[in-house]
Amino acid sequence: MVAGIGIDIVEIERIKQSVEKFGDRFLNKIFTDAELEYCLPKKMKYQHLAARFSAKEAISKALATGWNKEFHWKDVEIFNEKSGLPKVILKGGLKKFLGRDKELKISMSHSENYVVTVAILYAKNSFA
Repeated sequence: MVAGIGIDIVEIERIKQSVEKFGDRFLNKIFTDAELEYCLPKKMKYQHLAARFSAKEAISKALATGWNKEFHWKDVEIFNEKSGLPKVILKGGLKKFLGRDKELKISMSHSENYVVTVAILYAKNSFA
């Protein structure tokens, strides 16, 4: 059963401008070390950073936590399986929130200028 849906769209240029203006302060506030290790060496690094930013926003909407004490940027980590499929690792309080009775899936897509992400929270039982 679907328990939550989130969608987010990000202008890649906006993320590029934030990185150029705030540098490491922005990068280290939003992204985990693993995300930075993946994105920064890429030719299209801003596209990859924007995708992860968008995913985190969509996930916060799907979880319906809002930006409160429970949701921290780095408690959400986005990685890709070898096939390219994006996956989510939740940490801290978010990991406890998800528990064993819920599953979170995301889909990301991009054009030259935008990245869009959809996050769907599934409850494994009908009492979510």
